[in-house]
Amino acid sequence: MDTAPAARTRVAITERTLRTDRWWAAPLFTALGLAAFVVYATIRSFMREGYWAAEYHYLTPFYSPCLSESCVPGSSHFGTPIGELPEFIPLAFLSLPFLLGFRLTCYYYRKAYYRSVWFAPPACAVTEPHARYTGETRLPLIVQNAHRYFFYAALLITVINTYDAIAAFAGGFGLGNIILLVNVSLLWCYTLSCHSCRHVTGGRLKHFSKNPVRYWIWTQVSRLNVRHMQFAWITLGTLVVTDLYVWLVSTDTIPDLRFIN
Repeated sequence: MDTAPAARTRVAITERTLRTDRWWAAPLFTALGLAAFVVYATIRSFMREGYWAAEYHYLTPFYSPCLSESCVPGSSHFGTPIGELPEFIPLAFLSLPFLLGFRLTCYYYRKAYYRSVWFAPPACAVTEPHARYTGETRLPLIVQNAHRYFFYAALLITVINTYDAIAAFAGGFGLGNIILLVNVSLLWCYTLSCHSCRHVTGGRLKHFSKNPVRYWIWTQVSRLNVRHMQFAWITLGTLVVTDLYVWLVSTDTIPDLRFIN
């Protein structure tokens, strides 16, 4: 007869919290930061203006790739195989869902919004509102297991963003080129520092000594992985800065600082 005590589904904390510090500050600022980006990105994705600076060949990442006939001339680097789109569909509708899926299922972002939005739990030694815990075994959290597949899509989109940044040099060299290059470089750091990338490069290996190339790649990815959280937040900022700069330049609100015309 099994005499082992029954496992608890939740840690029994009778008090609301055992913390004496401002434990709520971190989840609050995290929620505000994520909400600010979501609001900005959503508005910009549906605006359909200020995304292509034709004179300098600047294309914002929020509209890349632009494959519809609704795209302004010159912004479709890969042609327009898709016809006109209704106003309620973003022009980058093929890439945005995958990028959203990649960010939502990212290991760091899970920690961020589990604590700040889902309150599971909001902080250590703080009571959470959920009576049961099913983990990532049921909808909607079971979708988190698709992270590795979103990684492959994000990798392809980062390649496209890299092409956009390089193609912009056809219009000369200005501050916008630097912003685009810095943004895509940091996007590479965020994408390659992903835990799934680390597993792809070094996972399932029993002997690193027999796979020196993969071991070297795994080592470099592991170095980036340590800073995955920082890259996750930095790239949210660089995406906004890049999009905002292209928006302001394309609408002639500010001039582009030119180095070579």
